[in-house]
This record gives sequence, C-alpha cells and structure tokens, in this order.
Amino acid sequence: MNVSNVKPADGKLGIMLVGNGAVATTFMTGVFMTRKGLTKPVGSMTQYDKIRIGRGADKKYLKYEEIVPLARLDDIVFGCWDVYPQNAYQSAIYAEVLKEKDIEPVRAELEAIKPLPAAFDKNYVKRLDGDNVKRPTPSPSREGGEQIPTRWEMVEALREDIRAFKAANGCARIVVLWAASTEIYVPVDEHVHYRLADLEAAMKADDRERIAPSMCYAYAALTEGAPFIMGAPNTTVDIPAMWELAEKTRMPIAGKDFKTGQTLVKSGFAPIIGTRCLGLSGWFSTNILGNRDGLVLDEPANFRTKEVSKLSTLETILRPDVQPDLYGHGNDEDTQYCHKVRINYYPPRNDNKEGWDNIDIFGWMGYPMQVKINFLCRDSILAAPLCLDLCLLSDLAARAGRYGTQRFLSFFLKSPMHDYTVGEAPVNNLYQQYTLLKNAIREMGGYEADEELD
Repeated sequence: MNVSNVKPADGKLGIMLVGNGAVATTFMTGVFMTRKGLTKPVGSMTQYDKIRIGRGADKKYLKYEEIVPLARLDDIVFGCWDVYPQNAYQSAIYAEVLKEKDIEPVRAELEAIKPLPAAFDKNYVKRLDGDNVKRPTPSPSREGGEQIPTRWEMVEALREDIRAFKAANGCARIVVLWAASTEIYVPVDEHVHYRLADLEAAMKADDRERIAPSMCYAYAALTEGAPFIMGAPNTTVDIPAMWELAEKTRMPIAGKDFKTGQTLVKSGFAPIIGTRCLGLSGWFSTNILGNRDGLVLDEPANFRTKEVSKLSTLETILRPDVQPDLYGHGNDEDTQYCHKVRINYYPPRNDNKEGWDNIDIFGWMGYPMQVKINFLCRDSILAAPLCLDLCLLSDLAARAGRYGTQRFLSFFLKSPMHDYTVGEAPVNNLYQQYTLLKNAIREMGGYEADEELD
C-alpha cells in the first residue's frame, strides 16, 4: 500500500505574479474561464497528463490529482505587481492575446486584480517606463531626490506586500512566480552571489550593479515562506546564495525561463538526432516576436540574458566530448557544431511568435541533409499552462517537504537550474526531464519511482 506524507492542499492558494502583462493575464483569464466551465485548460500537465504507477497486473494510469493532493483551481487567489497601474482586465485587453469574447465573461474577476507597485530599476529594463513603482522611504540623507528605493527597502516592502495579500485574502499558502520581463544579464560574482551573508550584505549596501530587483522578489518570497519560480532567464535564484536561503527557509525554488516555443522543439527534436546517431554541423534558430517581451529583448543587454538561456539547451543533449565524430565539427575552431540564436523585435506579430530552425545534419559517409522547422506559435498561450503547472507543483513540493532547487520541474523550463559549482550538468533532454517529473510525482504519492534516467 502506498503511503504519502504530503500535507493536504487545504485552504486557499495565493499565486502572486511578478508582472501583469500578456503571460500573466492569459494565465489568470484561463483559470477563471475554466472555473466557470467556459473553456478547457489545454496544455496543462497537472490537469490532463496521466502517469503509470505500479507494474504488471498492478499497473494503473492516474492523473496527478489522483496520486498527490494538488490545490484545486477553485482555491486559487491571484495577486500581482507591475510597473503599469492597469488592472488585469485592462491589461488583458491591451495585450491582444485573447479575443474580447474570451475575456468579458470573467471581466469582474480580472478588474478586481489591481497590481501592487513594482520593485523596479529602469537600468535593468530600459525599454519599460511605468510609474506604478515603489518609492523610497523619505530620508534627509538621500541626495538629489533619489526616486529608487534601496535594494533592502525593496525586500522589506515586498515582504509586507506578501504578508498583507495573504491576510487580506485568507490564503493558507503563497507561491510567487516571475512572469515579467527579462532583466539585463547579471554575471555570477563569487564575492556577492555565493554566500547568503554576502548577498544580504550587498542588498543592505544597495549594490545595484550585482543585486537585480528580481533577487529582491525571490528573497522576499522565500523569507515569507513562499516558493519562488523564475519564469525568465534572469540570474535571480540561480546562485548559491539563493540555494542557501531556500535550504534555510525550507522552500522550493525553480527556474529558469519558461520553455514554450522554439526551445521546447529543440529539447524534443535534438534527442532524435542523438538517439539515431546522426551528425550535427549546425543549428540556426531565429525568432520574430512583437509583444512587450520582444520590445525588452530588443535591448542588447537584455537579449544577452535570453541568449545564454537559449544556447544552453542543445549543448547538454548533443555533446562533442561524448561523440566527437558526430558533434565535434562545424564552428570556427572545429571543436563543436555551430549553434546560433537570434531574436528580432517585429511589432506586427505581437504575441504570435514565429520560430525558424535550420538544422544541418549529416549521415552515412558524412553526406549532408537539412531539417527545417517553422513554428508559428502563440507565446502566452504556451506559457499560461506552464505557469499553472509550475505553481501547483511548487506548492505540492513545499507541502511534501521538498526544498531547494526542484530539478523535477526542468520539464517546464528552458535553462534548468543545476549546481554548476561542482560541475553538475543540467538535464535538457525533454524525455529525461519527463522521467524526472513522473518519478517525483510517484515518490510524493508514496509509490516507487520506478523509471531509470538513461
């Protein structure tokens, strides 16, 4: 008989979103519409996927909620922060992802969600300029009317937001998910990002170069007993100091960057090349995207953060050190296939992203072949079910006593977190990630984790 030690999902689950843009409003609208029976949560693993438990005559295929206690959609309460003051209904209309007829039935629910002032530093997202932002505490020592609160003031204000939201809405638990823009690239600095004490000292010293606003959200969430999920490629929780904080607070963290369109294809198609022992000379990926995310990524410093995330996927699946004949040629140094990623801001497409992949492979006796993939996807339509799954599964992990980096959530993420300080490689192969996910659900349900990660 299976025995699960997961605490029940009693009471309301507060989901606090950083960002009230296209992804966030599509997510919230879909949940509200599903609760009213007006749509279906297509694309959500937690709502549709079935996992085998047991073997032989005892084999059964069960939905996640039949194996582990998941929070119900009816128990979700939404809140958010954003630099723009428009409520979730106004923002959903502005985003133009969903048709008005699919928003109007839940207009009242969306209008009730008014964004809290964001912890914001324009230096990290130069293309955004909203005024719904946190202001500094008045002080005679501030020079020249400084308008940005210190990093520690951001942390304290965000912690108060979480406490107030939880109390006002009668929530039993909170999950915080970043669904906002990509920040400029913050390189990992051992003197600041490796130890929690150093990170806290840098926050209190208002080190604006090495402490991103997103780090303040993560720190606030974890210290308030809320799991934190990084849905952008920001450095944020992918640093040892945050791992230490997650261990200290016994809270789950997950990241980074939602795996929606092109990288989903890449993590699923690259294993075909590897499993079939075909060679790869080069993989060129380009995207056109016209929403606010595309606008932000049009800034080179912000694109650099995304580029690092998107480039990392392929290198851990098709490895030249393991198969030099197949993957050891193609770049200028002739040490590895050529891999390039481009993102182009193209306003006419809005949220309807288009990804093109040109894949140069070779087979028997080195003869070349090509694969072309043209994915005309909808960015927020693919991201919304990931948001739901990541929130429900992070809440589940917390109730199961799991804390620190949740590697089983890599299935949903573009650049999965891993302990790079000891040379650990991330798992990017989609099918291996799915095995991690299924085994974790089995374990939390009190069943045997009976699949090998080959």
